[in-house]
Amino acid sequence: MDNIVGSRIGTSKFETKSWRLKKANLQLTSIQSSLIVGSLLGDGTMRIGDGAVNANFKVEHGLEQKELVFWKYEILKPWVFTEPKISYRYDQNGKKYKKSWWFRTIRHPILTNIQKAFYPKGKKIIPNDLPRFFNEFALACWIMDDGSYSNSKVDISTYSFTLSEVERLLNMLANKFSLEGSYYRDRDKGYRMYFRKSETIKMVELIEPHVIPSMRYKIGFQS
Repeated sequence: MDNIVGSRIGTSKFETKSWRLKKANLQLTSIQSSLIVGSLLGDGTMRIGDGAVNANFKVEHGLEQKELVFWKYEILKPWVFTEPKISYRYDQNGKKYKKSWWFRTIRHPILTNIQKAFYPKGKKIIPNDLPRFFNEFALACWIMDDGSYSNSKVDISTYSFTLSEVERLLNMLANKFSLEGSYYRDRDKGYRMYFRKSETIKMVELIEPHVIPSMRYKIGFQS
């Protein structure tokens, strides 16, 4: 993920002048980069669509997490030319219902660089150089996506990652923040990371300033 912050881009000859100017002036700030990296450990996704050259980044959360979607949107707004929308589905009787809130960034070479690091063969992995780009803000984004709080302890869903990747994530948290965690296998779902009470207290102190009001229940605060 080299040069993902502050990089400039080339443009396509097929784009309009105004579109080229908008894209050419885009730079990924450190906060935007941290949000993307933290979200990719959670519910965020990136893809290069059929016939496309570059990747985009997608945010999608349940209806009850609307505030989280719009918070991410405000941070990534320069990269998003359409406001968040509601996604609809149909039940078995053909009745339309609301499923989630979502938005997607534009396609961009800078995002392609990140996508190739996280999806080298189409499946999301943990990049080797992740620690270089991971900070307290990224951790807060990850917890707001996939964290949970119970009995004074934080758990993180890491079902989509292999055991060796979970161990690398734990090592990263220990090395960067002195947070000691462990993991367990949750039946056939995969692995979950967890942090005992004393480590949870340390984590909460680290990320609380970055956790939005509606997601504070994930670090033990009552709404």
